[in-house]
Amino acid sequence: MSRLLIFGLGYTATHLAARLRDEGWQVVGTTRDGRGETIAFDDEPRVRAEIAAATHLLSSVPPADGGDPVLARYGATLREHRGWIGYLSSTGVYGDVGGAWVDESAAVGTGRRGARAEADAAWLALGARVFRLPGIYGPGRSALDRVRAGTAHRVAAPGQVFSRVHVDDIASGVIAAFDGPGGAYNLADDTPAPQNEVVAFAARLLDMAPPESIPLDRLSPAARGFYTENRRVATGKAKRVLGWAPTFADYRAGLRALNATTSPISVSSPPPSASGVQR
Repeated sequence: MSRLLIFGLGYTATHLAARLRDEGWQVVGTTRDGRGETIAFDDEPRVRAEIAAATHLLSSVPPADGGDPVLARYGATLREHRGWIGYLSSTGVYGDVGGAWVDESAAVGTGRRGARAEADAAWLALGARVFRLPGIYGPGRSALDRVRAGTAHRVAAPGQVFSRVHVDDIASGVIAAFDGPGGAYNLADDTPAPQNEVVAFAARLLDMAPPESIPLDRLSPAARGFYTENRRVATGKAKRVLGWAPTFADYRAGLRALNATTSPISVSSPPPSASGVQR
């Protein structure tokens, strides 16, 4: 029986866990407090036992206080593990390239995400499959939800583009890598685009007026940070080595699918932001 231990049951990892359980996998995950059927991250005896029992391990926990919490506490045990290991990283490790395409051979560690780049390298040293992810969207977390809630905006940033990836395509990429070699893999759609286009398209799907356009200096410092880096994410390696391809090759396909399966008025709270929590 295949058994996956996930460090950090955040938004993306929860989607992956549900898919694998539907396929007959045993999936166990850690959270900070161990509520429900999860394991508390600090419960070292239980976590070490689960590491020993797992055929596959995946971490979605981001760096904290300048280091990787999983490696800091369980790194020695993980180095003894002989099964499959994966890590959800970020394309932020590439820094700013002025809108150029970046693949896995590009330099890392030059941007805002120094701690992430160090964690990325440390997981690669363990032989992990490291998935470098751009902006993640999916059910409950997309431009559609922000437009509906009135929190979306367009930003005056000519020439700025972002790559993005649907959460279902991350899950399929991780699963494809179960049979792939260790190394870094970019997972993204095929159509990097300005955020303004995405927001305007979401508004059209909802038959709503597009939100106002605001200057960069009206954004919070954290939000402005995203606009200091400009890149297009290439995924040729994942397609060639893993046989993976995104189901949602551009934001239009992804948002149309989400709009077709969501009600006009959300009756549940949105999922937490990806910032500062597990991916």
